[in-house]
Amino acid sequence: MRFEFYHEGLSDAPLLSVDGTVEGALHLSHWEGNGTPEELRADTSTEIALNFAAWPRREEWARGVEVITNNHFDADGVLSVWSVLNGERALGLRGELVSAAEAGDFSEFPNEAAVRVSILIQGGDNPFVPGVSSPLVEHLARGAKVDERRAYELVLPEVERVITRTGEYEPLWREGWAWIERTLESFAAGRSRVVEDEASKLSVVTLARDLYGPGGFDPARHGAPYTALAHNARGEVILVATPYGDGWAYRIDYAYYSWAETRTRPRVARRNLSGLVGRLNVSERGRGVWKADRSELTSAVKFFDHKGAPAASRLEPDEVAAELREALKGQAVSLAT
Repeated sequence: MRFEFYHEGLSDAPLLSVDGTVEGALHLSHWEGNGTPEELRADTSTEIALNFAAWPRREEWARGVEVITNNHFDADGVLSVWSVLNGERALGLRGELVSAAEAGDFSEFPNEAAVRVSILIQGGDNPFVPGVSSPLVEHLARGAKVDERRAYELVLPEVERVITRTGEYEPLWREGWAWIERTLESFAAGRSRVVEDEASKLSVVTLARDLYGPGGFDPARHGAPYTALAHNARGEVILVATPYGDGWAYRIDYAYYSWAETRTRPRVARRNLSGLVGRLNVSERGRGVWKADRSELTSAVKFFDHKGAPAASRLEPDEVAAELREALKGQAVSLAT
């Protein structure tokens, strides 16, 4: 088998779609609507690919397929493609590969090496940024911007070394790692806080003001510190309150693995938050707009200014959390796994 990044010229070819879900192809994927065989299913596409590599029926099931494809570039995509291409060799690195995929797709913190591999391949700790923002790709391309197809060509030959000799790439992962380490330390020291509400399966996160300012996090320009949030928040719904200007920036998310079809992690039902949005807008008194938001795979509600940019709400985190708990009453039901 060989890999080709998906393009329309492959639409009539026998394909094995790894991580992405290409219509008409065989699937090894955790994306919604996939057709992965039941006995191979797992939480990440990389683990599914490794299950395939060890599957006695793999040749029978994939008979006639010569092309492996994917339709996007990220850590789980790269690692799952590499695992199918390398079979037995990949099985010897199963733990390291799966951990790096969990760090990439779910912003989790299995261990330091896994997070650093994710940073190398996809950049930062946000799995939902489209396109290529990979420090490794930029290095291999000598600073040139490349498309997702070329990114695969550059990275696939490097995967085993990235997994087994991660420390050699420190100049490439150091900056992204420092930000993650800083936010994790903020939670460990109690400056950033999380309060769990078991009844509503809600995590209320209040981020520390000292994470912001020159060289820090800006809610108007950066994604949330997902790795620190996923490592510390246990709820199915996560309210994130970020000090911003003279108020607070807010976002409400679902658990950061919840967009995928998972087996061991519980499936998370989407809640009806329309009433919450209405009540918050009444309380806000026109200073901005609370809106349902699905622009990211796990986002539910955000607060914006009237031009659609993140803004500072005057509502206090306790007020927003109380309204959200009320809205979640009777809705905290996980989907069956």
